Amino acid sequence: MTASSPTASSPTTRTIALRHGLSVTVQEFGENTDGTGVLMLHGGAGPRSMAGFAAGMSQHAYVVVPTHPGFDGTPRPEEADTVADLASSYLDLLDELGLHGVMVAGNSVGGWIAAEMGLRDTRNRIACLVLLGSTGITPEPPLVIANPAEIGPVRTGELAFHNPALRLDPAALSDEQKAAFAANQRTLAVYAGDPFCHDPKLRGRLHRVTVPVLVLAGEQDGIAPLAYERALADSFPRATFRPIAEAGHFPHVEQPGAVFEAIGDFVAGEVKPAGN
Repeated sequence: MTASSPTASSPTTRTIALRHGLSVTVQEFGENTDGTGVLMLHGGAGPRSMAGFAAGMSQHAYVVVPTHPGFDGTPRPEEADTVADLASSYLDLLDELGLHGVMVAGNSVGGWIAAEMGLRDTRNRIACLVLLGSTGITPEPPLVIANPAEIGPVRTGELAFHNPALRLDPAALSDEQKAAFAANQRTLAVYAGDPFCHDPKLRGRLHRVTVPVLVLAGEQDGIAPLAYERALADSFPRATFRPIAEAGHFPHVEQPGAVFEAIGDFVAGEVKPAGN
């Protein structure tokens, strides 16, 4: 990936029609000048949780942030109801955009989607995966993946963020914001499935992901704990595991400097040598 602009860019938004009648709304940061880029996949917190990360990354690359169909009021066809559906659709999106050498970065369930994309990338468009507080594999007891629908927004905030100032205050939300939050959580439940946020068969397939993988784990993550993220990294044949201090489930929000440093080291040490 090469720098596309000297400063972080403001995003543009458009809706792209894919195959099988699915349309996806995307935000684009920077310009697609050389056919490479970064695909950023959000988790249950929605696309706004990736905005700062995308803006920072756009100083170095063209960045695309899709809104998973059904989030933030976007339409979701009934046939789009699994993580695998999203993974296949986003590979179609890479085809539509003509991208190659792509870094796919995903947070939470977005990381699970990224891993599923790595398994299905028959056209070799993906150069590497960056997983931040990712879900996907079955947790080994006593580890669990916390379900916001079961524990409520206050406890979710406590588990998700190391910094109390970043935790959601439900009392401060308007009725409209509460309704939007609830709708996003319902959409998350559709994609995350039952069992919540993992596929019991996924871990046994991840040895087939051949690109380099960076697993970034907030040391204070109470949603997908540190030991879970370490096990996830161990499931890939070419993974780098990097804990991020003073961060929870959104290390790219709480510690963006440490995250960008880790990604820079990963690209220089694992991705570019493989690509040269």
